[in-house]
Amino acid sequence: MTQIKEKKHRLPSDFYAGFATVAVTACIEDRFPVFVNSNVVIQFSDTLISEATDNNCDALIYLFMPDHLHVILKGKTENAQPLKAMNKFKQKTGYWFSQNAKQIQWQKSYYDHLIRNEEGVMTQVRYILDNPVRKGIVADWSDYPFKGSTVFNFNKELIDN
Repeated sequence: MTQIKEKKHRLPSDFYAGFATVAVTACIEDRFPVFVNSNVVIQFSDTLISEATDNNCDALIYLFMPDHLHVILKGKTENAQPLKAMNKFKQKTGYWFSQNAKQIQWQKSYYDHLIRNEEGVMTQVRYILDNPVRKGIVADWSDYPFKGSTVFNFNKELIDN
């Protein structure tokens, strides 16, 4: 019997290490709307920031949509591990789901891509901030509560200029 190998969808891990900037989208299985409760979002935000810090990364942006998360992690040192930060975040929050909301879990993997220049970073940040607007949740991205950063304070002037 021939075993079918799962197609690799990521670059080699060293591409994601050091000063790499990685955009990630992680979805809840069956698109269950879990990120509508501020207590859950605060707890998950704290976990994300902790893992980013522990792995020498900045969270340039994180935005919790009702059923998925967008985040851009940027390595701050040669030893930074953005994907390790994301994997630990999903592991810890997955455990939280198993203890507090057994019917909810993350999808097995997540979508990621490398951002190769600063112009690309700001384009991605703007795109992520506009996600709740495109989905009709808010009229203006600044009104959406479930976003944050360890770098930016998201003054409208900072992003729109």
